[in-house]
Amino acid sequence: MTTLEEFLKKDKYAELTGIKLLEVSEGRARAMLEINETHLNSAGTVHGGAIFTLADFAFAAASNSHGTVAIAINSSISFFKAVSAGILYADAREISFHYKLASYVIDVTNEKNELIASFQGMVYRKKDKLPIE
Repeated sequence: MTTLEEFLKKDKYAELTGIKLLEVSEGRARAMLEINETHLNSAGTVHGGAIFTLADFAFAAASNSHGTVAIAINSSISFFKAVSAGILYADAREISFHYKLASYVIDVTNEKNELIASFQGMVYRKKDKLPIE
């Protein structure tokens, strides 16, 4: 058996983009991304897809924290501030939990705690247990 943190390290796309899981607890997660040139779009700001991926990873960590497989069925993001350098943080929190459906809000901030984006997501909670301790 592995821990949830070890299970989430299998997310190769998050690893490729440089996302790191900082903490996870029941219904909550925090992840970070140190911005580099590979995260920038042609305008020189962080690509929306990089911000979405960071938020989505925190969403996955928080929604799977109950030990059962949670699969996204809906997600959306709103962007508020452009950023070109530094560190981004995604803080996920569960706002509604049911044995079949759960909803989450993920705030993406920079190191100054300025709100960069807000992500909302809903998961379908399967009966399958995650292979974790």
